[in-house]
Amino acid sequence: TYNIKVINLSLGRPVFETYTKDPLCTAVENAWKNGMVVVVAAGNYGRNNSASTNGYATITAPGNDPYVITVGAMKDMASISRADDLVASYSSKGPTLLDHVVKPDLVAPGNRVISLIQGGSAVYSNSSATVNLIPNSYFLNGGTGNSTMYYKLSGTSMAAPMVSGAAALLFQQNAALTPDQVKARLMKTATKSFPSASTATDPVTGVSYTSQYDVFTVGAGYLDVWAALNNSDLVPTGTGAAISPSATYDASTGAAYINNTATTAVWGTTAVWGTTAVWGTSVFTGSASAVWGTNAVWGTNAVWGTTAVWGTTATTGFTAVWGTTAVWGTSTTSGTEAMKQLVNGEN
Repeated sequence: TYNIKVINLSLGRPVFETYTKDPLCTAVENAWKNGMVVVVAAGNYGRNNSASTNGYATITAPGNDPYVITVGAMKDMASISRADDLVASYSSKGPTLLDHVVKPDLVAPGNRVISLIQGGSAVYSNSSATVNLIPNSYFLNGGTGNSTMYYKLSGTSMAAPMVSGAAALLFQQNAALTPDQVKARLMKTATKSFPSASTATDPVTGVSYTSQYDVFTVGAGYLDVWAALNNSDLVPTGTGAAISPSATYDASTGAAYINNTATTAVWGTTAVWGTTAVWGTSVFTGSASAVWGTNAVWGTNAVWGTTAVWGTTATTGFTAVWGTTAVWGTSTTSGTEAMKQLVNGEN
């Protein structure tokens, strides 16, 4: 009726069952298959170590669904340059519980974002975080007091709309794009230059958190709208859906792998996104870079292990993800607290 092309879901709840049985995931898949790009916040549990995973395996539903674009949060470090941007330590990390889907798909700015607020809303009225109030003088010459129209928030719920906006721009540019083509293009063109690790200190508690820039933390990279709009690559419509792959761990070798779930699908071994195409070391219709760069390969090469892309088995992230039954067993994260919106943000 309304020709809706993009759905933004800045929400989530803990994962309690496989995405194949989750009604939320079923709903977003139905929307996706009916031509709508679904963008979902990854969750704000990257600091959650209740399951001894250092924040890994904390992606919330329906961000755990392999069809949707799941978005983590970056910090712009209060500068115009993207070069100093860092991942937010609270941004939830993959792989997903139970299904071990590789998430998030990419990251986008989400920390200390200023946007519209309803002055009488619960968020505005009940918040004790005065640091999030925006002085009228910030945007009005001679303004006094605090704005009742603008507010500052942090979280993956703020990052997801960045990607939704990018998807809308891609549809504006080419209305014939499919959701799978939009997802593939956004992931492929995402910036892939990151430090190996960064540390953030909570301004309230003083606790420090270290983030590693692996595939389960930043996905395919950092949203680059300009690059996406200047890219003309198309995933052939007959090659299947651009569903995110899953990860497996081989205990006998101590290495982790990312699996192509279908040999003829978009991520398949013989398709455009297979191990000899964008997801691998080869190129996509002549372009110079792949979705994960030239080193992170799907297929038989290890993601983590003695010859791994992300370092050796001694890497902290490896130990947290693959060295605990919390990720590979049937247990879940604490999940008892409601999904909370971060307000203070990070330094």
